[in-house]
Amino acid sequence: MGDAVGRMLALAVGIAISPMALIATVLLLATPRGRADGAAFAAGWTAALAAVPAVVVPLGSRLAAGTVAPDWSWWFELAVGGLLLLLGARQWWDRPREGRVHGPPEWMRTVDRSTPARSAALGATLLATDPKNPLLALAAAVVIGTGGAPASGKAGAAALLVLIGSLATLLPLAVHLRGGDRAARRLDEWRAWAATHNTAVRLTLLLVLGTSHVGAALSGLTA
Repeated sequence: MGDAVGRMLALAVGIAISPMALIATVLLLATPRGRADGAAFAAGWTAALAAVPAVVVPLGSRLAAGTVAPDWSWWFELAVGGLLLLLGARQWWDRPREGRVHGPPEWMRTVDRSTPARSAALGATLLATDPKNPLLALAAAVVIGTGGAPASGKAGAAALLVLIGSLATLLPLAVHLRGGDRAARRLDEWRAWAATHNTAVRLTLLLVLGTSHVGAALSGLTA
């Protein structure tokens, strides 16, 4: 199960590295209902992420027999790796180019009019509409479900997946709750960094995870 946990952690970190989620959290924390909006956004993101292992882990456990990962799980991982590489190629193709001006997304233009309910919906929507996140969450849930751990161990791994995968929203919220000018400056620095390096971070992440999963799947299929 140790190898499965390692693969799950890499996928969870891949979900956590979501610059747009960090940007959204920081912007919502600056609204008139900042603390409520930021907490609601984090709750929406976390709930949407938790729904994936809640469904997939029990299903994977029923489909997998014994303590060895079934062959179909390696084929699934190969497909995930291929899709991640395709997403990386698309990210490269759609990268900002000189002379092109891209306006902010619609949710960013209306963030100052947000409410806790809308913020929660935005959190779930941003997680679900970024293809990287549901793909990585699904792959991590399959890894957990087909592992050889008992039910309690799988439940703990699923909880760890959700916790790590939500750090892009939970960390800014925790910093904000500390309060003070220093916290505000740090959040502004994080937001500026995420906005500047969003494309490069996503491209690197997709290529590294895609290559890693293709390699792991090929090793599992030929073992």
